[in-house]
Amino acid sequence: MLKGINQWCYPKGTPLEKVFEYSRDAGFDAVELNLNATGDVGITVDTTINEAKEIVKLASSYQLELRSLSTGLLWDFPLSDASESIRMQGRNIIKKQIEIARVMGLDTILVVPGTVNESTCYADCYNRSQEELKKLIPFAEEYQVNMGIENVWNKFLLSPLEMATYIDELDSDYVGAYFDVGNVLQFGYPEQWIRTLGKRIKKIHVKDFRMSVGNITGFVPLFAGDVNWEEVYKALTAIGYDDTLTAELTPYKIAPNLLAEDTARQIDRIIKTDICTWIRNIR
Repeated sequence: MLKGINQWCYPKGTPLEKVFEYSRDAGFDAVELNLNATGDVGITVDTTINEAKEIVKLASSYQLELRSLSTGLLWDFPLSDASESIRMQGRNIIKKQIEIARVMGLDTILVVPGTVNESTCYADCYNRSQEELKKLIPFAEEYQVNMGIENVWNKFLLSPLEMATYIDELDSDYVGAYFDVGNVLQFGYPEQWIRTLGKRIKKIHVKDFRMSVGNITGFVPLFAGDVNWEEVYKALTAIGYDDTLTAELTPYKIAPNLLAEDTARQIDRIIKTDICTWIRNIR
């Protein structure tokens, strides 16, 4: 497995050169960039093909790989919205992700499929989001870029069996799961999700969560929460996952490079040592 870190782990507005410098110096193998709104740092909805290629060159100059592309824009334009105009904007965001991913040599984009809320019931979220993703599948297949459906706090796809079924019903090799370890701790056990989703998993996000907090402020750095990393490691090994573990954490307010250094060491404990032995020794 490779060590990855998401651009969001650094304070908003951090120049790409600093994102790459901090990540390289901490020992990461890869950085996950995000498709941002106009005027933001890095890849935006206005990024051209030539600009995307230059970003690849920049990352390479820091000895870093770019393997996936995330975005937060789908929270504002969910594929589950009742408005066709909103859903169309969501589709366009995903198309832009796919186009940029193909140019940059990335094999997976992260997709938040929809949101259940007061105006969108569960069934509508399920049906609308699937219909929109079906429209995007030919595009993903043509460009050979995976759409990784992420499990997030959107009141949707709340069990691994349902998520597996949702993906299987879309019936494409280019639709899978972008599994976030910390996001499911409030609803279940990440190691069980991993074993159930199995080969459907395209990429992994890692963060920890403190159950005693129980709300959005409960997300914490690795090993500071209640994720059973020993069992997560066993599950990842069991399904043969050998891609990137990408940290997605809240930036430090002071000395942002230290988050990268701390997180790189923690991921090393997961993927480069016998974590089972290590955990037993420190108990």
